[in-house]
Parts: sequence; structure tokens; C-alpha cells
Amino acid sequence: MSTAFLVALAGFFILAGANVPIAFAMFAAAIAYLFATGQDVALVAEQSLNGLFDSFVLLSVPLFILAANFMNAGSISDRLLAFCVALVGRFHGGLGQVNVVASLIFSGMSGSAIADAAGIGRVIIDMMRKNDRYPAGYAAALTAASAVIGPIVPPSIPMVLYALISGSSVGYLFLGGIIPGLIIAACLMAINWYMAVKRGFPADEVVPLKAMPKTTARAFPALLMPVILLAGIYGGATTPTEAAAIAAAYALLLATFFYRSLSLREFYRMVLDSARSTSVVGMIIASALVLNYVVASENIPGLVAEKLNGLEISPILFLIGVNIIFLLLGCLFDAATLLLVVVPLFLPAARQLGIDPVHLGVVLVVNIMIGLVTPPYGVLLFVINAVTGIPLGKIIREIWPFLVILLAALLVMIVFPETVLFLPRLFGYQ
Repeated sequence: MSTAFLVALAGFFILAGANVPIAFAMFAAAIAYLFATGQDVALVAEQSLNGLFDSFVLLSVPLFILAANFMNAGSISDRLLAFCVALVGRFHGGLGQVNVVASLIFSGMSGSAIADAAGIGRVIIDMMRKNDRYPAGYAAALTAASAVIGPIVPPSIPMVLYALISGSSVGYLFLGGIIPGLIIAACLMAINWYMAVKRGFPADEVVPLKAMPKTTARAFPALLMPVILLAGIYGGATTPTEAAAIAAAYALLLATFFYRSLSLREFYRMVLDSARSTSVVGMIIASALVLNYVVASENIPGLVAEKLNGLEISPILFLIGVNIIFLLLGCLFDAATLLLVVVPLFLPAARQLGIDPVHLGVVLVVNIMIGLVTPPYGVLLFVINAVTGIPLGKIIREIWPFLVILLAALLVMIVFPETVLFLPRLFGYQ
């Protein structure tokens, strides 16, 4: 490991710690390394453009973002939320259960934890706080924890990014996320029920069963979207990128013509928001590709694999160790940075130990999503604080039981790979 690399790495952490955008910090570190080693600085542009233009799967990212924005339009969210209330609102801690189920349903449309928390999450928090039925901090903490499901159940933008750097199949990664997403939802619903009984949260209004058919019919076209998406991919009719395009077109048709909830002004705003979100992700990807070139030049992944191989560590211990590292880093860095920069360091070692890349990818995505709700720097905590005005201290005080249950679910996925690999193998994954 050269002095130039250590200086560039130190520069990256200093800039990131000074709140310089992560993409700019990575670009600066890579340029400093190229200068110090006498290489052509034009490699920055070459590595960025080649990496972005050579990957067809990356086209799915802006399309999934666009589809999520269209599905958050007006009455679509309201109809889906009404369906969730009718479905599970009758149980103990009803609106808390609605919170989790709504996140599970929306995860099949958005692929983004932040979009889930800032969109449908804000609406549910208002419902839970009405007439002081639930403490504000509890409602916000449960919303943050349930938003974690968003990028685990397909479609998932983080899994697309993992596929980019690992060469894994996006389709099998999507399949691998379904059971873990359901496990997390079940765990959150169980802890919400326990907390509701323990703290005496009042019963919520029960929607009559006779109203279920009408409520379901109103939400049915929107509920079809994840079905269309997955059927296209696993039926062999579309690639994940083509499925993302179909999902965006279907969401636009629903919002515009079926539900009539999307005006021309709203359409313009959503396209603009999608472009902004895409540009942020694109900048991070481009800078990570350049930094990965620097890391590869120093043979860092090979050195890590060699060191770990010398220790004769077991696959389970390796996975636990890597997950502890990612939990710590997840408090400081965003998901895209961890997936694109840190994951490649451990991939060669994981392959040498015989760890399945799909299992590793899904577990790390779950891990990184848990980092979004881990104090003191969990991004989702700040997002919910910003959109609801609930003090951050109240949210952090209530997040701990949910954080413990999320970590327990993660441990189950690490120790029992079949929780991830059962569905991919059912569809032919070897």
C-alpha cells in the first residue's frame, strides 16, 4: 500500500468529515492519487464514462426512481393506505401494523427507503399522532424502521448497484430479497404488537369486512405493479432494465388516466425530482468507479483476501465481521458509497471462502439499510425529523427496540443462507 494511496485515503475522510459531498470527496481523492503517482488525470473521465456507459443495468435506476415518484402521486398513495388500514388496522396496535404493511407494499414500487419514509411514511405518522393515540417519537421510529424494507423487497436500487460491482444477476438478487423483507416485516409487526400491549396503546377504528371488496378494488390496479414487474423479469419476457421502463410507464398511465391524480404541473415536478435524484446517484457511481480504479491499482482487494486467507477464518465468522464493519460505516456513509467502494474490497475474500454472492449481496443490503436508522447519524432519522418536525431526541429514544429486532433478523439471514437463497434456487439459481 503506497504512501500516495494513504494520503488520498486520508484526504477523502477529511473532506467527507467536513461535509463535502461524498462524490466530490471521492473525485478529489482519486485525482490526488493520480497526480502523486504521475498518471494521466484524464483517467478520471475515462473510468467514469466507461463504467457508466458499459452497464445497461444502470438504466434501471432512473426508471425505478421515476416509477416511485409517479406511484406517490395524489390518490394512489391514499388508496393503497386505505387498503392497508382495512387489511390490518383491526389488529392490536392497528395503525402501527398499517405502517409496516404499507412500507412492505410500497417497497414493491419504490425501491427506496427515503422515498418511503418521506412519502407514505409522513402520512401514516400524522394518522398515528392524531388525538395522541401514539407518541410522536414512537410513530416516527416505527416509520423509520419499516422504511428499511423498501430497498430489500424488489425492485431495489441498492441491489442494482451491487450487481454492477459483483457481476451477480439482478433478477436473482431481487428474488433473494423477498423472504428477508417478509421476515423483517413480521418481526416489526410482532414488536409493535408487544409494545402496543405493554404500553396500552388504544384500539384503532375497525373497517367493516363488507367494505373490503370496494377498498381492494380501488387499490387493485396499483397493487398489480410489483406483480407485473416480477412476472416480466422471472417469466423471461424482460430484463430488469426493461421491466423498470414498463413499471415507470404503467405508473404514469395509472396516475394520469386511471386515477386522474397527476396534473401537468405535478408531472413536470416529478420528472424534475427524478432527474435530481438520478444525478446524485450518477455522480456517486461515477466517482466510485474512479476510486475503485485507484483501489484496484493498489491491489487492495487481493491484499485483504490474502490476509483473511492466512487467518483461516470460517465463512460465518467472515460474514459476521464484515457485517460489523458495515454497521459501523453505515452510520457515516450512504448506501451507494458503501456498495460501490467498500464491498469490492471484500468480494475476492468472500469468493475464496465459498460465500454465495447473492447471499452476500442481500445480507449487505439489509445491513446497510439498518445503518440508515442507527443513531446518531442514521439518515432516515434525519429525513423523518425534517418532514414531520418531530424532535430527533424523541425518535432516537424510541428506535432502540426496533433496531434490536432488525439486528436479530439480520443475524438469522447470516446464519441461515436459505432464508435468502430459497427462492433464487427455486427459479434455477445454481
